[in-house]
Amino acid sequence: MVGGSRHFEASGLHRKHWGSAGPIRKIFKEALAAAGLPYFNPHSFRKTLALLGGQICKSPEEYKAWRQNLGHENVLTTFSSYGDVARHRQAEIIRGLGKSETHACIQPAVP
Repeated sequence: MVGGSRHFEASGLHRKHWGSAGPIRKIFKEALAAAGLPYFNPHSFRKTLALLGGQICKSPEEYKAWRQNLGHENVLTTFSSYGDVARHRQAEIIRGLGKSETHACIQPAVP
């Protein structure tokens, strides 16, 4: 909503911190049930977003912006906690590296 300062302001939100994840889990449970969906914990959505960022971000700068939106202070948190690549996808990526034109110009190191 637009407030007295003619800027958008939060309405109906409180700055009180929750003591546990219980309230957000309840919100997720009720919202998913109302949508006819099975329950997923809130952290599963964060993990999904981290994996999506790894797929769509085209530069380190984009990925840094993505991890900042996830609330991670360090990009290594995003990589180490959420960066696992599924085994089938890992195999696809490795096979694709040999076919990439980008790597065709790289010559092997001469001992």
